[in-house]
Formats: sequence, C-alpha cells, structure tokens
Amino acid sequence: MRFNSFHKHYYLMLLPGLIWIFIFKIIPMFGLAMAFQKFNPGKGILGSAWVGLQNFQYMFQLNDSKTIFFNTIFIAVLKIVGNLVVPVLVALMLNELRINSLKRGIQTIIYLPHFMSWVILAGIMLDVFAYHGPVNAVRATFFGDEPILFFARAELFVPLVVSSDVWKEFGFNAVIYLAALTAINPELYEAAAIDGSSRFQRILYITLPGISSTIILMTALSLGNVLNANFDQIFNLYNPLVYSAGDIIDTWVYRMGLLQMQYSLATAVGLLKSIIGFVMIATSYFLARKYANYNIF
Repeated sequence: MRFNSFHKHYYLMLLPGLIWIFIFKIIPMFGLAMAFQKFNPGKGILGSAWVGLQNFQYMFQLNDSKTIFFNTIFIAVLKIVGNLVVPVLVALMLNELRINSLKRGIQTIIYLPHFMSWVILAGIMLDVFAYHGPVNAVRATFFGDEPILFFARAELFVPLVVSSDVWKEFGFNAVIYLAALTAINPELYEAAAIDGSSRFQRILYITLPGISSTIILMTALSLGNVLNANFDQIFNLYNPLVYSAGDIIDTWVYRMGLLQMQYSLATAVGLLKSIIGFVMIATSYFLARKYANYNIF
C-alpha cells in the first residue's frame, strides 16, 4: 500500500496516543517480572531474587485468593446480567412511546449518570443510604424500622453495588438497543397489526427477533469483563466490614501491593487475572464473530 502525505497526517495525529500507550502500557509490562521474584524495592527488579512460581503457589494457598476470585466473578456476572436485561426492557418501553418529546426527555435523564464518576456517585450512594439518610428516614416513618448501616452489612453490599452499577449504565446501554430498533422495517408492524396481533405479540415476534443479533453481540463482548467488577465503584463504597462479600481482585491487589507492600504477591494475582481476562476477551470476540457476524478488522 502506498502512503502519501494524506496518510502521514493521520499517523501524526495518532502519534500522541501511541506515545501514551508506550509509556503507560508497554513499559510497565516489564514490572510483571516481580510476579516471579521475591521483590526487594532496594534492589529493584534486576537485583531481586528469582523464585519462579513460588508466589503463585502461595497465592492458591491463601483463603483470601479464593474469596476475591469468587467475589469478582459473582459481582461481575450479576452486573453483566443486569446491564443486559434492564437496558433491553427500557429500550422496548421507550420504543413504544409515541410522544417524541417525552421519549427524548426520558432518554436524556436516564443516561446522564453514565457520564458521572464513581467518586461522585459513591458519595451520593453513601449519603442516601447513611444511618441518618433518606432511606432510613423513609423506613422509620412508614414502616417503623430501626435505622441500619447498609454499606456495613455484607449481605446488602452486593445488591447495592450491582443495582447502582445498573442504574448508572442502563440508560446509556439502552441507546444501543434503540439504535438497533430503528433498523426494523415498520411494515412488519403494520402487517402484524392488520393480522390482529396485540402489542405484546409484536414485541415478542418482531421486535425481539429484530434486535437478537445486537443482544447476542453485547452479551458475547461482555464476557471479557467477567473479571472486572469495577475497581472505582468498589473502592469508593466498600469498607473492612464487607470484605467477605465485596473484596475483589483489584481492591485486594491495591491493599496488598501498595498498602502492605507485598509487591510480588500482588503482581502474581494481577498477572493471573490478566491472563484469564485475555482468554475471556479472545473467547468473547470469537463468539461475537460466530454468532453476530462481528469483526474488529
């Protein structure tokens, strides 16, 4: 392929991004050597003793490792399911609205949380569910219940985390399905209405099959996030009282590596997560290509 000055301009535009990737993504990869060392900050990576797979063996002996892997997968799977079902239902309901101004207004309101950081949203969540917050005030006023610390109870932490993540993302994800709905031929609905089908039957036999490829695609691509339970969200919401249910791989690596300075162990756990994540991403793209005809090239 012949590159002219027009192509050079594109590569110049890409250059800052490529430099950023090289500095912050490629160079730090050399730090993975710590997973196979007994890392000593004073000696550095080149001077630390090599221990092979010892850190990985020790990791699998820890009860914490089993807990964090289970918590991560459990929370991530619940988020994947919630962020698939709720946006589809919302998109179907919005698609049935015939007042365009109302439809656009609802769309704007529901996807605004997507653009807010978890630092802000976590602060809102903690205030709303605080001991003297609005939720406890409503419970005491209407049901006579005693106030409770929602984010200090392990059995409530996961539902709160999953529901808040779905609340943040469902509006933005619904836009994808609304875009897919526009590709359905309106004549199909007209023909179905003439044949006497109800609105629910049209949704069941026309709308859902019409966006089935998009649903399959989004489901397949979400498999790559099965080990990403969202560090930003968990870190800003959790506390030691809910470690048993809310501690995930990324938060554990943060505490072990940066707070307790067990650099080698934290690197080993992070490397294992990356390897599994890579396999899941490759699998998700394979499934997306096979069942939804999705290609990244």
